[in-house]
Amino acid sequence: MSTRISWDQVRHVANLARLALADDEVAGLADDLGVILDHAQDVAALDLEGIPPTAHPIPLENVLRPDEVRPSLDRAEVLAAAPEAEDGRFRVPRIMGDAP
Repeated sequence: MSTRISWDQVRHVANLARLALADDEVAGLADDLGVILDHAQDVAALDLEGIPPTAHPIPLENVLRPDEVRPSLDRAEVLAAAPEAEDGRFRVPRIMGDAP
C-alpha cells in the first residue's frame, strides 16, 4: 500500500523548491512521492545491526598520479607565444564587469 501524500503537501514542497506545478503534475508527483516514501520505509525497516556505514559499495582508491615536480615549458617562451601577456601571466578580456 502506497504512503499517501496529499496534494497540499506536494504543493508545499514545490513552493519550497520554487516550482510551479499544474494540477495534473501535482497528482502524478503525489503518487511518485508516495512510492519513494514506501521504499524509504522498507529500507528503514531493515535490520542493519553490525553492518558498518559506507559511502560507496565498492572500496575506492585515488587514481591520480603522485604530484611530482617535472621539467616543463619555459614561462618566457610560452608567454612570448601568447596574444597578450602582462606581469608574467596571460592577459585575457574581462568578462565580469568592472568589479575586481
